[in-house]
Amino acid sequence: MLAVRFMVIWASVLYPMWWRGVRMVRQRRRGRGGDRRAPRPGSLMGGVSVPGVSFLLLDGGQAAGHEDELLALRAEVYGAQDGEAAAAAARQLRVWRRQQGFVLAEARHGGYLVGYAAGLPLRPSTSWWKDLTTPLPAADVTEHPGRTFALTELLVRAAWRRQGIGRSLHDLILAGRPEERATLTVAPGAAAAQRAFRKWGWARVARAQGPGPGSPVLDVLVTALAHRGP
Repeated sequence: MLAVRFMVIWASVLYPMWWRGVRMVRQRRRGRGGDRRAPRPGSLMGGVSVPGVSFLLLDGGQAAGHEDELLALRAEVYGAQDGEAAAAAARQLRVWRRQQGFVLAEARHGGYLVGYAAGLPLRPSTSWWKDLTTPLPAADVTEHPGRTFALTELLVRAAWRRQGIGRSLHDLILAGRPEERATLTVAPGAAAAQRAFRKWGWARVARAQGPGPGSPVLDVLVTALAHRGP
């Protein structure tokens, strides 16, 4: 009964409020930047500026040669993992980069990788919305080509934070995306990341927890992408 009551409240009150907020973010972004084409993978991005740091956008094939660096940075950010967890992370990266539309944004100081963002379009068969702790309306979680881009990772080495690198990677990987919206997950207790994403126009729409023992609880965030009309 409580679940039914929540769904009624979500459909009639909370969802319209959230969608109005999304539309306001979309309109503000359109006013600032207008329609922009997505940067081409493989090109250095001169318009993204952090002193001494260069930014590069790569597709899945190009990212394959950087896998060891990406996994090493990930291990540094998340801390040491046992062999099984590290192998799972490597497998996940390979699965992501082999999917159509995968994109990687790198930040380097000289040749040294200091941060990266990765993402890919959600497919109609995606399991992204599968493990929500409270279901959303079917219309919100049904995917079709061109609907949702998932920002799967955004990582910056600790010594390089608070210099605008994370925001630059975020903006670069989302610039000119053809999808209607983007989504990501973030731990509820990651206060700095939560504040940053909200400042950048993201809103929490749900929470998710995987079925496995010890699976973390994650906030699911969504933002409207800039170039699409309401």
